[in-house]
Amino acid sequence: MNELDSEIMVGQLEKRGLTRTHEEGDADLLIFNTCSIRDLAERKVMGKLGQLGRHSKKKSIIGVTGCMAMAKKDSLFRKLPHVNFVIGTNNITDLNTVLDEVLQTGQQTIRTDDQFEENLDYLVAKRDDPVKAYVSIIRGCDKFCTYCVVPYTRGQEVSRPPESIVEECKLLVEKGYKEVTLLGQNVNSYGKDQPEWNCYFHDLLYKLDKIPGLERIRFMTSHPVDITEELMYAIRDLPSVCEFVHFPLQAGSDRILRKMHRIYTVEKYLEKVALLKKIVPNASLGTDIIVGFPTETEEEFLETYNLFKEINYSVAFIFAYSQRKGTPAMRWRDDIPEEVKQERLQRLLQLHQGQVEEQRQALLGSTLEVLVEKYNKEDNVLKARTRCWKNVVIPGDASLVGTLQKAKIHGYSHQTLLAEICKDNKLSLSL
Repeated sequence: MNELDSEIMVGQLEKRGLTRTHEEGDADLLIFNTCSIRDLAERKVMGKLGQLGRHSKKKSIIGVTGCMAMAKKDSLFRKLPHVNFVIGTNNITDLNTVLDEVLQTGQQTIRTDDQFEENLDYLVAKRDDPVKAYVSIIRGCDKFCTYCVVPYTRGQEVSRPPESIVEECKLLVEKGYKEVTLLGQNVNSYGKDQPEWNCYFHDLLYKLDKIPGLERIRFMTSHPVDITEELMYAIRDLPSVCEFVHFPLQAGSDRILRKMHRIYTVEKYLEKVALLKKIVPNASLGTDIIVGFPTETEEEFLETYNLFKEINYSVAFIFAYSQRKGTPAMRWRDDIPEEVKQERLQRLLQLHQGQVEEQRQALLGSTLEVLVEKYNKEDNVLKARTRCWKNVVIPGDASLVGTLQKAKIHGYSHQTLLAEICKDNKLSLSL
């Protein structure tokens, strides 16, 4: 979502005549588009902004946008008086107006509305990738997990009209894009805030699948409660929809799930996983896990460990819990020692590494569909990706970028599969 917001801001600024530079010293305008989901990300931005205030020789206009702008608001001006403007996640459309105010008045300017209005010009986005694109379909989150700042930095859920999404995807295909990733803090909630549309997430997928030339549709991220049976059938039946579902577990203990306000039990979670595997047998699952949540016991961590082992995810984002200001979890003492958190984190990471190693072994000799994304001139190879997010390297030239190929897997290096393009064009798997 932050990448897409950055692309939209770049497009807005280029439209007004500015030229993008990747050299910090050449820039008259520096924008830090930020994320608040992890404390480390915030600390890195604050450190960099502090350095600019102390050591920068050039007087550039400096702006802070994104989630950190929403979380800290005008306190950023007090801590960093050289920052010129602050724009929250719901005010991207105000970028040019704010910049004009700063230029005309020389005063610090802030825009941090709590509610997002669906009035963004998504078509202005300046995308660097010529093959795949991010497309926003819903912003905000209504779930209020106790560890998460997103509902406070992104606001309530606001769905984008389906006609606007379809139009953007059609235009992207006309420009040569082959793949879109539908974005939202919870894509599965799409349309629930606008019941009069009678268009929910699975309905949107059916509309997009009809676009000629749109080869692949991905989506992220999901909340297990809102993953429906209708969505599972859409994944099974629609050729363009990839068979990968991000299915965040977070914890394998019912008590910890309640404390996190995840609003599902382990039993309900497993029921949905079983139903998805029954309807879409070749589906791959991704997940998010937090270890060391306040009061988590060793026995409760083992419940997470054993559940993780049972489900056998192909992608996992595993973190040690860290407190975030402004979240309900701040009222609890962060009572799990850091060394215990790190030990639990490493155990889960090692389990996951072993499982994905077995998954890669199982793919040897199989034939997969890949979308060629890039040509690496230095190594004279193509970088591609399977329908279920696996990275593949194949010999070939730049003319194949943007094409779908059948690739036979003959090896792997670390997390990357090694393959050759097939001549017979037959698939043995669709992973």
